[in-house]
Amino acid sequence: MAVHYQIEGRTAAAISASVESGVRRGALSTGTGLPTVRDLAGSLGVSPGTVAAAYQSLRQRGIVETAGRNGTRIRSRPSIADTRLARRPPVPPDVLDLSTGEPDPRLLPDPRPHLRRLAAAGPGPAGYRDAGVLPEFADAARERLARDGVTAPALTVTAGALDGLDRLLAAHLRPGDRIGVEDPGWANLLDLVAAQGLRPVPVPVDDEGPRPEGVAAALRAGIGALVVTTRAQNPTGAALSRARASVLRKELRGYADLLVIEDDHAAELSAAPLRPLAGATPHWAFLRSVAKPYGPDLRLATLAGDEATVARVQGRMQVGAGWVSTLLQRLVLSMWRDARATALVDRARDSYERRRGALREALAGRGIAAHACGGINVWVPVPDETAVVTRLRLAGYAVAPGSLYRQASPPAVRITVAPLAMRDIPPLADALGDRSGAGLST
Repeated sequence: MAVHYQIEGRTAAAISASVESGVRRGALSTGTGLPTVRDLAGSLGVSPGTVAAAYQSLRQRGIVETAGRNGTRIRSRPSIADTRLARRPPVPPDVLDLSTGEPDPRLLPDPRPHLRRLAAAGPGPAGYRDAGVLPEFADAARERLARDGVTAPALTVTAGALDGLDRLLAAHLRPGDRIGVEDPGWANLLDLVAAQGLRPVPVPVDDEGPRPEGVAAALRAGIGALVVTTRAQNPTGAALSRARASVLRKELRGYADLLVIEDDHAAELSAAPLRPLAGATPHWAFLRSVAKPYGPDLRLATLAGDEATVARVQGRMQVGAGWVSTLLQRLVLSMWRDARATALVDRARDSYERRRGALREALAGRGIAAHACGGINVWVPVPDETAVVTRLRLAGYAVAPGSLYRQASPPAVRITVAPLAMRDIPPLADALGDRSGAGLST
């Protein structure tokens, strides 16, 4: 797309602010190409260096990206809100939305009985002096981690996994530093990396997790941190195998300044055993959110790690949000202790296993390969993302384009199985396998 919005300004700051304003008002939509440095400098009557500085500032804050020969364009999810869209655009009622990455709300434990019990039993909200990580919550979190082989020298609580990642990266890295990220990988993390002005180094992923040669190349490139999804990787469903974890541990030895961050977002929803990397380097962090098993609105994650790394996160929290609500901690603790809630999480895990496996088998029966080892997503390689997304939309299915999740990896689409009923799977597989238009090939 060519830009029709009139960018203004005589200084780098003013030009940058003008582009931000265009994004905020919706005049510059995602994917819109900006003028070349030379063209914009000529139209504004400023030096090319001024425009280059403005574009650099926008890149460092995750608003634009450099697209090779396509020049500079607005990122798919710029780190500034479009005031026209307070929420994600709705999908038409006749289209089944398989693009969200959200769990099935019918399989989430109901928090209301727990809220009523907490309201009746007390204690009430904590004040400034008593706030922080509740000792009983920390004990329960440590016990749950220990069952999976993760010993927590130090532990804190953040407002979800992404909040924990944000604080970890801000405390350990500086703009311009390199960070190893999975490719394909979690779109929100890629956006966060861009917003912090970090330089992502893509690490290829297969069904067993990050590939060793990719990790080795990232280490040689001088990364200051590496983010690994332990299981149910988003978007591919990959899970670290025992063999892969052993190889990566050996690869990471000797990198004393490297921060290794593990994201176990699926937690109890994953049928795959946990193969942690915790402790492979002196600086490490292990994040486990409650969003997927217990509900996205429960903005809480446990963050375990070495004492120095956890202390940095706690220090940043003290000068910001301060702490995660003790009321929320008590609610999650109550749900952890509830056998009915635990049984529903187990039921959800088994349900996702059946739906994901059925879709993978249906696709295989139509000659379509897919990655679907764990979690709630299926990653389907395609020759042309736009054509497949468009064709599926016309057939009544909304799926996510792989461009949101990948850097150097080949095109694909991501399908979330949580909204799928078993009866939906054959027609969806038929739509994916339709060779009548631009689509998949074997």
